[in-house]
Amino acid sequence: MTLQEFFTEHPKAALGFSGGVDSSYLLYAGIKAGADIRPYFIKTAFQPEFELEDAKRLCAQLGAELHIIELDALANPDVVKNPANRCYYCKTGLFGTLQQRAKADGYTVLLDGTNASDDAGDRPGMKALTEMSVLSPLRLCGLSKAQIRELSREAGLFTWDKPAYACLATRVPTGEAITEALLARVEGAEQVLFSLGFTDFRVRVFHDAARVQLKPAQMQQALSRRSEILENMKPYFEIVLLDLNGR
Repeated sequence: MTLQEFFTEHPKAALGFSGGVDSSYLLYAGIKAGADIRPYFIKTAFQPEFELEDAKRLCAQLGAELHIIELDALANPDVVKNPANRCYYCKTGLFGTLQQRAKADGYTVLLDGTNASDDAGDRPGMKALTEMSVLSPLRLCGLSKAQIRELSREAGLFTWDKPAYACLATRVPTGEAITEALLARVEGAEQVLFSLGFTDFRVRVFHDAARVQLKPAQMQQALSRRSEILENMKPYFEIVLLDLNGR
């Protein structure tokens, strides 16, 4: 099946849109196929502000109207407790909210940007999507992450080389309670590294310290700018650790 064929079969659909590589290309492909595809960005404490800005920018590029839904993901105690299957509870809440809003707007088919490279073996989030009958056209059409990046580049989408970015909740160790204050500290610390020119990294919480995971090629730069990083991160974390395993 091609994406054109998919959208011929499903000409009207709501898209859970993140502004990342996959959902951006899916939105582009749906518009190109002539489908009535409506992008919804569900804003929670788990998404940094730049993700919303990227989503707005991409929709502006494609001439699509972005619909923003505010959701308090931390209102669910199963999410706050942060068990190993937290993503299941989170995705259920996200797409349950999207389903209600989309249905009210006249959309009964829900889409997400899961691709053929995503391993469905042990993914609680994918289990939730399956239970809610959310369709993943990129996966159904056999498109890998590498193919989507190349197709996005050919289409002129600025997201084509955007690094993968998991939600902020993944920075908190399993079993440690997630709070809005802790997520804000992580977002602030990651914004510091962005502002200093680092890319494709993670700041993970480790016993109230920041465990920084960088690409090996950027570690020397981090060591040479150690004082600058420590000073700028101080409002968020007193202790900053460099993970030599990297990303």
